[in-house]
Amino acid sequence: MPEPVVIVGCGGHGREVFGIFAAVNGGGGDPWKVLGFLDDTPSEPNLRALDRLGAAWLGPNDLLADLDAHFVIGIGDPRVRAAVAARLDPLGRPAATVVHPAATVGLDNHVAGGVVVFAGARVTTNVTLGRHVHLNQNATVGHDSVLADFVQVNPLAAVSGDCALGRAVLIGTTASVLQGRSVGAGATVGAGACVVRDVEAGRIVKGVPAR
Repeated sequence: MPEPVVIVGCGGHGREVFGIFAAVNGGGGDPWKVLGFLDDTPSEPNLRALDRLGAAWLGPNDLLADLDAHFVIGIGDPRVRAAVAARLDPLGRPAATVVHPAATVGLDNHVAGGVVVFAGARVTTNVTLGRHVHLNQNATVGHDSVLADFVQVNPLAAVSGDCALGRAVLIGTTASVLQGRSVGAGATVGAGACVVRDVEAGRIVKGVPAR
């Protein structure tokens, strides 16, 4: 029997997550049954997009309390994702982990609940992915790196080996974090930046090298 799951957030990121579930089920076995989307304030364009996907808006986020289902938070902003999780995790519903069949997750990795790995992403070995981490399209994470809860790695970004990314860090599109560097909790690495030295918590850095 497929496991029921709901996606929290019906914006573009959440609808991309819906596509990952469709791809996983398309591989045979239908391990997931997506019941629909939860969203406190869905916009009309997003609701129309759900209709085109044949998916339903079920109601506000707190409706999860009444559903016997797994959940995934389909929200790209790591700080918003953390705030939503603070409301939903105490409800005791399991957070689903979903990996696109066109992604690669290697051996000896440690993957927590709520992790979403998009198409083309690559995770090598002895990598720790905390709760509700999202690795977007074609992102890469090298050996022995630790990504704390709610980290967001945007498309085509590269996290090298032995890196440490703190809680709710955002790594922008095509950015890179060089070997052994750390990025403190809540920091943002701008699109295209190259981190060559450690980044303090809460900082926003950009450029090559990132400053």
